[in-house]
Amino acid sequence: MALLGMDFTCALESLRDGRVPDRDCVLPLLSKLVGYCLIAASTTVKLPQILKILKHRSASGLSMLSFELDVVGYTIALAYCLHKGLHFSAYGELVFLLIQSIILVAIIYYYSQPLGAKTWTKTALYCALAPTILSGKVDPVLFEALYACQHAVFFCARVPQIWKNFTTKSTGQLSYLTYLINFGGCMVVLGSLRTVATNGTILIQIIIYRKSHEQREKKIK
Repeated sequence: MALLGMDFTCALESLRDGRVPDRDCVLPLLSKLVGYCLIAASTTVKLPQILKILKHRSASGLSMLSFELDVVGYTIALAYCLHKGLHFSAYGELVFLLIQSIILVAIIYYYSQPLGAKTWTKTALYCALAPTILSGKVDPVLFEALYACQHAVFFCARVPQIWKNFTTKSTGQLSYLTYLINFGGCMVVLGSLRTVATNGTILIQIIIYRKSHEQREKKIK
């Protein structure tokens, strides 16, 4: 019996015989089940951030570079998984995260008019290179190098936002819920220490700076 690429035959036969399924039988099922749970969760990770920008019709306080680097990181990660022919359960969340990240960047661009030539150049460059990378038409050595750099890309994607929050003492339109989900997700899947630290830092900044902002508003009133 197979469902969504998960073969339950081994487990069901063991249970029918009154035995506990073997480890080699259960672990692959659990791995794919966790993968599908991550995919389901990923469909709404960035939705709170998207809705907040649309609600306030503003992208104030958001680092454009941070969100652009997210798109680059997810593109590299997804391209590598496609190139390796992995099962959808192993990379499905990257599809939804990339789509949401692209939507976010488009919305930030819309509310950051007028855009300079540099922004349009970066957009054109991504549109030209992304299809080639996603289709795997890249030198294997270069592909491995790009994949090895993805963790650095995601780390660098958080630094501009952290610095902007620190220098302005504000988190603008950053969504608390989105970064709470990001931080929780890193803890659940045992993400790298850098990822946990950077997402945790932004989450703490949102809490501290918004509390300070609320206190200042109370004093004014």
